[in-house]
Amino acid sequence: MASEDIAQLADTLSRIRVGDGELSYKGLGLKLDDAESVAELVRDIRRSSDLRALRLEGNTVGVEAAQTIAKALENKEMLQRCYWSDMFTGRLRSEIPTALMSLGGAIMGAGARLTELDLSDNAFGPDGVKGIEQLLKSASCHSLKELRLNNCGMGIGGGKILAEALTEGHRRSSALGAPLRLRVFMAGRNRLENEGASALAKAFKLIGSLEEVHLPQNGINHAGVTALAAAMRQNPELRVVNLNDNTFTRRGALAMAHALRPLRNVQVINFGDCLVRSEGAVALAAVLREGLPTLREVNLSFGEITEAAAMAVAQAVADKPSMEKVDLNGNCLGEDGCEALRDLMENADKGDLLASLSDDEGEPDEEEEEDEDSENEDDDCCEESEEDGDIVKENGMTGGDSPSKSQSQAEVTTFLRCPSVEKLRELKAALQEQVEASELHQAAEVLLKIGSLYSEEPETKSLVLQTFGEVLKKLLSGSVLQSFCFLSALLVMMGLLKGEGKVRKACVVPGHLLCLEHAVQQDFFSQPHASLLFCFTSRSRETLASGSGASEKLNAALEKKCKR
Repeated sequence: MASEDIAQLADTLSRIRVGDGELSYKGLGLKLDDAESVAELVRDIRRSSDLRALRLEGNTVGVEAAQTIAKALENKEMLQRCYWSDMFTGRLRSEIPTALMSLGGAIMGAGARLTELDLSDNAFGPDGVKGIEQLLKSASCHSLKELRLNNCGMGIGGGKILAEALTEGHRRSSALGAPLRLRVFMAGRNRLENEGASALAKAFKLIGSLEEVHLPQNGINHAGVTALAAAMRQNPELRVVNLNDNTFTRRGALAMAHALRPLRNVQVINFGDCLVRSEGAVALAAVLREGLPTLREVNLSFGEITEAAAMAVAQAVADKPSMEKVDLNGNCLGEDGCEALRDLMENADKGDLLASLSDDEGEPDEEEEEDEDSENEDDDCCEESEEDGDIVKENGMTGGDSPSKSQSQAEVTTFLRCPSVEKLRELKAALQEQVEASELHQAAEVLLKIGSLYSEEPETKSLVLQTFGEVLKKLLSGSVLQSFCFLSALLVMMGLLKGEGKVRKACVVPGHLLCLEHAVQQDFFSQPHASLLFCFTSRSRETLASGSGASEKLNAALEKKCKR
């Protein structure tokens, strides 16, 4: 044997680690085709009487080699951790399921109880999932705590097979009195799309023990995100949620905000490159302000978020004691917006937490916004959504459609078509009872119609201000999330916040602003509400220019409330 071959063999053997129950062949780049090629590995396995972890990452294992390794594992009942990522490079996809079934069969036969299984970076597709299906259902995985399947090309079909296997595993383990308590799930870059994500969401909801969920880059849009959000809500120990590079839009962001609200242990939120947009950012800002006491990192980068919405997010996290990083890069803040955001964080003594804003897209062009909204009308119209209703139901503000309620709604519709002081006087009580936050945009429209009737005639002024205030008080009386979602709808209708879908924007008149100014000074209008509105009104002077002094009065009232 040549001296260079001996040196290479010695270097290879020196990287094989045996000890503390772990046998590692990690990153050796071995091409293991047959029984002879794995002879050394098999000897090491057999010599490891207390084998608890086997690392085979970064090698390539053929069918015969896998079958030979499996025979060596047949009596390794103490095995707990299998690190088998990047283990089939260059192999035919038809080979991989057979190899996995051999290895899984040996684990089951040995009666081992796995706690970790990592098969990431193995492009085995749906058939590969079939190769581990029986293992995941078996008693050997009832003890599983961490499952990593990143970049495996599972697709929708593989996602469904995986979801069914986890569900069955949970059913079987529960029947034995020790239900599956999976803590970490990773399946990024798998093209799961909505169907695969929704299938997994059902399994997650059942399991209920997840602490980390990583599903980046899976082609999931608001339907799949909504299903996952409902599942996250049933996992109270959740610490990390990573859905980077999927597509939330308003519906998905609202659903996820609703899901995160009751969770107390979330430390990391990664919704970067998820098209959260400004309305979604406002909803998430409400949750950041209201809860998530242990939050450390939030990533809302590359989400088409405008300046004021980004400021609302920054204000919401500024007082979080554990915050380490706030990433709002790649949004639509503009040069002045980036500077304002930096100033806000610096003034809160949190400037070092703000990630770079070097990839900011600049302020969006109004014409581009209108075209984009029209394109997204079918997918994300601004009508009442299921998520809107869920938020309000949680706050106990919805009721059945009684005949009297239907009649009142008809009257409200009539008022919207042709508002007048006389009709307002007649419908004052009906408006207060029928305007519900589940109908966010209709509620905003009603409020603005009331404000449009403002005049300096004393009786009319008193009626309008009183009714405006009482309706607004009702709409802001629920949770921070509920009230922020309503204010978001109001801002969209006033043209101060970019919305999704076609929204009939109101022509803002001084009466709207003067009614808001009066409401801001009331006790029911909180400092968080004022902070949110001030973020937008103070940066939209052109939109409010028709207020002829009313906008200055409103901003002064908001600023005063913010400083309390």
